[in-house]
Amino acid sequence: MIAEIKKEAVETFKRLGFPSTKNEEWKYFNVQQILPDQPVFSAAPARLSASDLTPCMIAGNNVHLLVFENGIYRADLSSTGTIENLVIGPISSLKENQTFKNNFGKVVSFGTEPFVALNTAVDHEGVFIHVPASAVIGKTIHILHVNTNEQSDRITSIRNLIVAEKQAAISIVESYHALNQQCNGLINVVNEIVVHESARVELCKAQLDSDAASQINFTQTIQEKNSTFDTVTVTLNGRLTRNNLHIKLNDTNCTAHLFGLYILDGEQLTDNHTLVDHAMPNCFSNELYKGVIGGKASGVFNGKIFVRKDAQKTNAYQSNKNILLSDDATMNTKPQLEIFADDVKCTHGATTGQLDEEALFYLRARGIGEKSARTLLNIAFVADVLNNIKSDELRETLQQKAEAKLMQ
Repeated sequence: MIAEIKKEAVETFKRLGFPSTKNEEWKYFNVQQILPDQPVFSAAPARLSASDLTPCMIAGNNVHLLVFENGIYRADLSSTGTIENLVIGPISSLKENQTFKNNFGKVVSFGTEPFVALNTAVDHEGVFIHVPASAVIGKTIHILHVNTNEQSDRITSIRNLIVAEKQAAISIVESYHALNQQCNGLINVVNEIVVHESARVELCKAQLDSDAASQINFTQTIQEKNSTFDTVTVTLNGRLTRNNLHIKLNDTNCTAHLFGLYILDGEQLTDNHTLVDHAMPNCFSNELYKGVIGGKASGVFNGKIFVRKDAQKTNAYQSNKNILLSDDATMNTKPQLEIFADDVKCTHGATTGQLDEEALFYLRARGIGEKSARTLLNIAFVADVLNNIKSDELRETLQQKAEAKLMQ
C-alpha cells in the first residue's frame, strides 16, 4: 500500500512540477531562489557530537529525545526511554506497524501540493508516534533536527506521523537547528497528525536553523469528536521559510488553537499559510499570528477559515498583527472567511504598522533610551504568542532567543 502511495506521488509530482509565483498560493514565495539545478537527495555525512546538542535542548533535558542529523535518525544521541504502550521511533524501523500503514499518506493530500508529493515520493526519515487510548504522556517528546549540511543543492526530506488515540494526551516539540551559519540546503517537512475522540495534542514548532538554509513545512491535522489541538509556531531563523498549517475539525465539539510568531531581519522571508476547516457543528478555533519585521525582510500571512454548510454553532477567530521596523520591510497579509452556515460567530482582522508613538513617548519620558524603549515594546508585542507555550522551560528559552534577536 505504501509503495502504491509513493508511486502515485511520483506521478503527481511529475504532473505538478514546482510552483511558480504565477500560482496565487505561491505569489510571494519564489521557490526558484532555493531550488538547485541538480538537487541532491542523499544525506550529508554525519559529524554531530553529543556536545553539539547542548544549545539545542530548548525544552530542557527531562524529555523523550529523538535526534536527527540532516534528516537521518541518530540513535546514539537519542534517548526515548521506556514509555509503556507508546510506539515511538524512526519510521524506518516502524513502517511495518499496522497503525502506521493505516494512516501514512491518508491525512495529508498531495494532489495539489507539489512539495508534499515530492516528500512522499522520495526516500525519507522521520518520527512515528502512536499514543494508545487513555495514555497521558507526562514528558515532552522533543523531535530535534540539526542541519550540518553545507551543500546548497541538497534537499532533505522529513516525514512525521503522529496518532493520538481516544482520550490520549501528548506534548511534542519539533525544533530545527544548525551546527553553524554555513549550514545550507532546503528542508522539506510533512507532518500528519490524527487526534482521535477526546484526545489532546500540543505541538510547538521552533525554526532556529541557519539564515542560509530554507524550509518548507506542511502540517495537516484531523480532529475527531471532543478533541483539542494546540499549536505554536516560532520562526526566528531561515532564509526562506514556508509554513502550511491545515486543520480539519471533522466532528462535533472540537477545539483548535493556532499561534504563530515570526521575527525577521536582513532579507529573510517567512510565508505562513493556514487553513481551519470547520466541517461539523459546535467547534471552536482561535488563531493569532504576530510578526516583527526589520531590514529588507518580508512576511506573508494567508489565513483561511472555512465553515461548511453543516457546521452550525461555529466559533472561529483569526487575527494577524505586524510591526514594521524599517522602511524596506514588507508584510502581505490576507485573512479570509468562507462561511456557508448561518448560525456562526466568526471574526478576522489584520493590522500592519509601526510602534505606538504614544507608548514610545511614555517610556522615553521616564528616562528609557529610544533603542531600549523600542525593544521593550517589541518584547511586549510578541509575548501574546509566547505565553501560549505551556512548558515553562521551553517558553523561557524561546523568549530569550526572541528578545536577543529583537535587541540586535
